[in-house]
Amino acid sequence: MGYETLELTVDGGVASVVLNRPDDGNSFSAVFCREFGHLGNELASRRDVRVVLLRSRGRFFSIGGDIGMFSRDLDAASAAVRDGTSGLHMGLARLLRMDAPIVACVQGTAMGGAVSIIANCDLVYSARSARFGAAYARIGFTCDLGATSGLASRMGIARARRFLLLGEVLDADEAKRTGLVDHVLDDDAVAEEAYKATVELGQGPTRAYGEIRRLLARALANPLEAQLEDEAQALARAAATSDAREGITAFVEKRTPRFHGQ
Repeated sequence: MGYETLELTVDGGVASVVLNRPDDGNSFSAVFCREFGHLGNELASRRDVRVVLLRSRGRFFSIGGDIGMFSRDLDAASAAVRDGTSGLHMGLARLLRMDAPIVACVQGTAMGGAVSIIANCDLVYSARSARFGAAYARIGFTCDLGATSGLASRMGIARARRFLLLGEVLDADEAKRTGLVDHVLDDDAVAEEAYKATVELGQGPTRAYGEIRRLLARALANPLEAQLEDEAQALARAAATSDAREGITAFVEKRTPRFHGQ
C-alpha cells in the first residue's frame, strides 16, 4: 500500500522503512500514527521479509509526538492519545512478534516516542551527533510505544526511571553507555554500517531469530520453569526447520551455511 509519512521498500528480504516527514521533524502526526499501524500489518503478513531496517530522512530521526496536535484542542488531548496509540501500539506489537529482527539507524536527534521505538529494536546504530531524549514528563505526559519495556530491557529499570522522570537528553556516547544504543559511528559512516548489519541478519536463520526474539520478550515475566519449557518448545520448532538442517550440515562439512529463512 502507499504511505504519506513513510516509505517502504522490500528487496532481497530487507524491508527498508524510512520516516519521511523531514520538514516536520518526522513527528508522529495523526496520519503517521495510523500508517504505522498499517505498516505493522503489512510487514507481519509478508513472507519475503527477513529483516527490517528503520531509518529516517532529514535533520531529525524524529521529534516524537506532534505537540501541535494536542495544543489545538486541549480538551480533546485524551481522546487524541487513545486514537493515536491504537495505531502506534498495534503496529509496534506486530513488528515485535515477527521473526524478522529490526535494526535502527539513527542519523539525528530522537525524542519521546521515537526513543521508545528505538529501544525496542534489536540493534541500534547511532550517528555520533545524534541525541536521545525523554520529554514526556516535561509536558505532564507519561510514556507510550513500549518505553517502559524497551528502556527497562536496555538500560535496566533504575536507569530507565531516571531517564524518564528527569526528562534527560543523552548524547550518543552516553546512550551507548546506558545500553540504549549498540554502536556509535561517525555521521558519514553510520548508514553504511547499519546496512551491512541488516544484510547480514537478512541472510541468517530467520525463524530461529523469531523464536529468540519472542523468548527474550517473555524472559523477565515468566517463572523459570515456564521459560525453560518455552525454550525447549522453541528449540524443537527451530530444529525442525530447513535452516537448522542446513546449519548442522554446514557445520559438519566445515563450510558457511546458506540459510533461506525457512
